[in-house]
Amino acid sequence: MLILLLSDVHANFPALQAVLKYFSFTSFDLICNCGDSLVYGPFPNETLHWMQQNAGYSILGNTDRKVKKVLRGKTFNKPGKVEKRVMYTWTADQLDKKSKHYLLSQKKTASFSLPSISLRLFHGSPDHPNEFLFPNTPLLRFQELDLSHPDTIIITGHSHTPYHKQLGSTHFINPGSVGRMFDSNPDASCAILQIKNSVVSVKHFRVKYDIARTVTGLVSAGLPEIYQLMYLSGRKLN
Repeated sequence: MLILLLSDVHANFPALQAVLKYFSFTSFDLICNCGDSLVYGPFPNETLHWMQQNAGYSILGNTDRKVKKVLRGKTFNKPGKVEKRVMYTWTADQLDKKSKHYLLSQKKTASFSLPSISLRLFHGSPDHPNEFLFPNTPLLRFQELDLSHPDTIIITGHSHTPYHKQLGSTHFINPGSVGRMFDSNPDASCAILQIKNSVVSVKHFRVKYDIARTVTGLVSAGLPEIYQLMYLSGRKLN
C-alpha cells in the first residue's frame, strides 16, 4: 500500500498543487492529511475542495478548529496579535457553503487498519492536538506515547517538522508542512508511506512551488504583509 502523507497546508493551494504535480505519475492507494488545512494562506476554498475530493482521511488542526469557532459565532482568546486574528476571521468569511459543510464535518482524529497494522492520524500528538513533537523531542516522551497508544503507525503534523521515528514496532511519522515550513526553506514538505508485507518504509520530500502566486494572493486579499515575508523566507516571523 502506498500512502501520500500531507499536513499543515494552511490554505497554500499552489504548494499543494506542486506536490500533486511532482507525484503525477505515482498511483497512491490513499491520501491522508493531518490538519491545519486553513489559515495564513489565501486559498481556503480551493484547498478544502481538493481535500474533500481526494483525501481519504483529513482531520482538523488547531487553526481549523478556530475557524469552526468563528463560523459558529464563538470567540477565541488566542492568537492575541491582530495580524494573526484577522487571518482567522478573513478565512471564515471566504468559505463557501461546500467548504463550510466539509470543515464542520471533520474530526480531530481518524484511524484505519490493515492486516496486522493499525494507523491513526493526529494533529499535534496522540495525547493533545496542540502538543508539538519534533525530531529532538526526548525519547522518553515518544516512549510514553507508545505505551499509552497501541497503534502501529502514528501520523502527526503541527510542528511543521518532518521526521520518522521507530520505537520497536511503532512508527511515529510527521510529513512536515506542505504550505508553511519554518526551516528557512520555503519548499513544500510531504512524505510517502509504503506498507508491504507488514514492512513499513517512509520517504520525505521537499517540492518547489510558485511562491509568487501565493504572495500575489495575499496581496490581492489585502492580508498582512508579514505573511508575504513568511512564505518568501520559509520562516515563522510572528
